[in-house]
Amino acid sequence: MSQTPRAVLFDVDGTLVDSNYLHVEAWMHAFSDVGADVSAWRVHRAIGQDSARLLRALLGDDADKLGERAKELHSRYYKELAPRLVPLNGARELLSALKNQGRTLVLATSAPEDELQLLTETLDSDDVLDATTNADDVDTAKPDPSIVEVALEKAGVGPDDAIFVGDTVWDCVAASRAGVRTIGLLCGGSSSAELRSAGAIAVYDDPSALLREIHLSPLA
Repeated sequence: MSQTPRAVLFDVDGTLVDSNYLHVEAWMHAFSDVGADVSAWRVHRAIGQDSARLLRALLGDDADKLGERAKELHSRYYKELAPRLVPLNGARELLSALKNQGRTLVLATSAPEDELQLLTETLDSDDVLDATTNADDVDTAKPDPSIVEVALEKAGVGPDDAIFVGDTVWDCVAASRAGVRTIGLLCGGSSSAELRSAGAIAVYDDPSALLREIHLSPLA
């Protein structure tokens, strides 16, 4: 196993861009509109996984009847909230530092292409990114490992030569299933214990904290 990973794969929502709680807000509006009684904390716990799994988890038997409409409404509300998107502290600086070290950087997300565009515009780091993934690349999102495997292909490396950086248990599980070591960030709202239990080998508060300790981290 390489001691210095040649590629770093990043989740985006909640990892590089402060978007998780906007997703919660958008889903809450959507569920209200379709008449579903869902608590916000349950929505937050489900953020980051495949939308079909999220809808089944939150709507139960009503997912088939209400899910598609709720998904459409979520997308509409999320786009309305997009002006509130901001990069997380140190996100741009972390990407630039890794690029200066010669790392290959891939955004490994299954966000729909229109949402990904909002995220990349917010991040404003296209000049240091080597590739991105989106919902069109896979049939099933995290915790299925497919999106991580696609990101590895785009990076041109094997699992042992990459590190995944994410903020949810779904990130950690997906990366672990793909054989990739994972660094967890707390800025998406998951706890250190949850991230470590799901497979994270190290946990930091946010991108700026990881950047400050980069030489002592698994990225070293």
